[in-house]
Amino acid sequence: MVKWTDEERSIINGIFSTLDYEDIGKKALCRCLIVYPWTQRYFGAFGNLYNAETIMCNPLIAAHGTKILHGLDRALKNMDDIKNTYAELSVLHSDTLHVDPDNFRLFSDCLTVVIAAKLGNSFTVDTQVAWQKFLAVVVSALGRQYH
Repeated sequence: MVKWTDEERSIINGIFSTLDYEDIGKKALCRCLIVYPWTQRYFGAFGNLYNAETIMCNPLIAAHGTKILHGLDRALKNMDDIKNTYAELSVLHSDTLHVDPDNFRLFSDCLTVVIAAKLGNSFTVDTQVAWQKFLAVVVSALGRQYH
């Protein structure tokens, strides 16, 4: 079980309190699909993803990015039991969707870049440490079914 300090909880809650889910979710997922184009294979039903412009203008991608951030809300609300919170989602991504678990890490890296850009100088080293710890636990929980 992961131990969270009061400062880490405060930092993570602070980040979430500033998020515009529609904006940040879209930017993070678009970045992931553009920077790591092989991740697009899971979004074939989302239409034209042939270049950065079509990805950034795709309303299905924007909606899914928002959905992912709302999914992170579940981890925020259950920080002391993220693995069990994401158990069903891990099974879905593993057994039904067959998503390569490394994609969770790639998305979390893109999300970190987008959030760091948004927060600017307030994205301090301590902020990054807490945020990346949080995302590492989420990524581990989502990949749990694969082990």
